[in-house]
Amino acid sequence: MNETSPQDSSWTPEECAWSIAAIDSIRSEVHKVIVGQDRVLDEILLTLLCGGHAVVEGVPGLAKTLLIATLAKTLSMQFSRIQFTPDLMPSDITGTEVIEEDRTSGTRSLRFVRGPVFSNLVLADEINRTPPKTQAALLESMQERQVTVGGVAHRLPSPFFVLATQNPIEQEGTYPLPEAQLDRFMLNIHIGYPSEAEELEIVTRTTGGTVIQPSTTLDASDLFRLQAAVRQVPVAEHVAKYALRLVRSTRTKEHADSTVAESVSKIMKDYVAWGAGPRASQFLILAAKAKALMSGHTHVTPAHIQAIAVPVLRHRIVTNFNAEADGVTSETIVQRLLDSTPIDPLGDRRPLDQLIT
Repeated sequence: MNETSPQDSSWTPEECAWSIAAIDSIRSEVHKVIVGQDRVLDEILLTLLCGGHAVVEGVPGLAKTLLIATLAKTLSMQFSRIQFTPDLMPSDITGTEVIEEDRTSGTRSLRFVRGPVFSNLVLADEINRTPPKTQAALLESMQERQVTVGGVAHRLPSPFFVLATQNPIEQEGTYPLPEAQLDRFMLNIHIGYPSEAEELEIVTRTTGGTVIQPSTTLDASDLFRLQAAVRQVPVAEHVAKYALRLVRSTRTKEHADSTVAESVSKIMKDYVAWGAGPRASQFLILAAKAKALMSGHTHVTPAHIQAIAVPVLRHRIVTNFNAEADGVTSETIVQRLLDSTPIDPLGDRRPLDQLIT
């Protein structure tokens, strides 16, 4: 597989048309195997187009593993699945050094045996079932794109994506990811139950004798081309300011800013312990670019910011005891932000650097 990096490309109508056709072909092939889950597929695909990682949450039996494995096959990527358990060790993920003896000379040397993290698409299944030490081994690989063993750095393949799953039930005996580590994940994706019609289609497909296999539509070079196209999608200044207002409104110490509505300021002070950091602003803009491209638009609009705000922000807002007592979730707070934050308050046209300082 080609392991080059994404290169800058000109944002032309031809490039936009090719990108839209490529994304549609991926959707079509995945839906040969997966019934419904359009939003979930788009959010996972969006993560790949941005070169990020995602946490996928859903109860058992919703085809999380099948969806990710099918997407890897469609994109011709090497896929590995790591089942996280309480006794899993960091070396079980990253790999380890073994002693190897040369039978002719009798000399011994250390040889590094790669672990399952050396894949293009890694499914970290039930990441909250393993202790923090093992979680940290995977999260280091996500951030640095390399594994260091015995003082030697081993580069991970490119492209490299981690899609971690968490089971929202049976939380006893688990190790929830700390907020600082959750922040490394671009999106927090929730999978719900299928509709009645979708569940009937699932039952019909899976209880028959026909097995449908998706076709490979793109390779690594095509994916790099799509990633470069995402970076080229233009964002107007007032749209970027709107995204920043959403993120900065989650920070209770910054509500002296006149652009923060009084109702938003109150709910933040009452229910939020910590707000989203600068990484949220970066991911919100980048995800909106990918959303625009996937929707067939040539530029980012406030609607694209709104469409992706919940999965970008909900795992970055830390609620306090009052929120837990009143049944207020971080998702509720993000939705309140979207309802109350004006797109362009009072015709504010201050330079971007003045608004964010």
